[in-house]
Amino acid sequence: MKPAFIQGMDVSFLDEIEAAGGTFRDGGAAEDCLDILKANGVNSIRLRIWNEPPRTFCNLERTIGVAKRIKEKGFHFLLDFHYSDMWADPGKQFKPKAWETLDLGGLRQAVYDYTAQVMTALKEAGAAPDMVQIGNEITPGMLWPTGKVDGEFDTDVQWEALASLVKAGIDAAKAVDQNVEVMIHIDRGGDNASSVKFYDRFAALGVDFDTIGLSFYPWWHGTLDDLAANVNDLALRYGKPIVVVETAYPWTTEPADGLEFIVTADTPLKTPHPATVEGQAAYLREFMQTIRGVPNGLGAGFHWWEPCWIPAKDDWSVGHANNWSNLTLFDYAGNKLRSVEVLLEDGHPSNP
Repeated sequence: MKPAFIQGMDVSFLDEIEAAGGTFRDGGAAEDCLDILKANGVNSIRLRIWNEPPRTFCNLERTIGVAKRIKEKGFHFLLDFHYSDMWADPGKQFKPKAWETLDLGGLRQAVYDYTAQVMTALKEAGAAPDMVQIGNEITPGMLWPTGKVDGEFDTDVQWEALASLVKAGIDAAKAVDQNVEVMIHIDRGGDNASSVKFYDRFAALGVDFDTIGLSFYPWWHGTLDDLAANVNDLALRYGKPIVVVETAYPWTTEPADGLEFIVTADTPLKTPHPATVEGQAAYLREFMQTIRGVPNGLGAGFHWWEPCWIPAKDDWSVGHANNWSNLTLFDYAGNKLRSVEVLLEDGHPSNP
């Protein structure tokens, strides 16, 4: 069942952190991180999936394992198809290695077949997603260069190619589960002009989807007022539910030994809230109020990006976690931060 208001977390690194020896606590003995999150008001979990990642994490087999845990614990489940062997975002939307030589027709078939394969495997495992993203932050397109739509690729032909690839993914997901919600996710949470340009294009090209997904990190995407102006306008224009499917805020800018951050003491946070646990809680509270204030009840919720991405023993994980571990909802040792308790405050129900 879809929650009345999604209070979600993206825990795609959880499997890897656990394998590397990371543990999580809520004032006592180590617990399953998912249990801690649920007890503190989280009702939805997002996972990314990569086609054939160089490491085994975030592949289909590992995703099924975590997805089963998610569904067994009663969470709403959002699956994020990257359609890449690693990160897909506005700076890189690279084809999986196995698809590199395919033309547009071949890519459409590959997207359809792969999406259907993943959806079928999850359904058979009793872990079918409730919502799927067809692509991740696809503002500049996906599966470059075939589906690229920014810069010199911002042409009618390229937009038609992108739309056809996305439609293939949607068709496959709906063929396996006609009730699954489909999200189209871009990164421009505070940029109304770019958001409207993208969703107008998809509307004109007949891309039929259910939910608008946005990323909003204030140091990249603007102020909370910018976010409010954008989501309020998108709700009135398109009449679709909106989920800010990625956000975060620092609880410190003081690194432990060996850690380096994307968000530092010199980063303009574009809010009045300090980089402290209390400031993180204040940001989360104001951010949630912004989403709840979207017209016609179309502010459907949010997901915090990687609240559990703490440093762990594994060298690869540490090297990649260094730059994000002050944006989590747990401290470096895996202790829950009080800021997540904002989800339990009056007016912020955690249950469907």
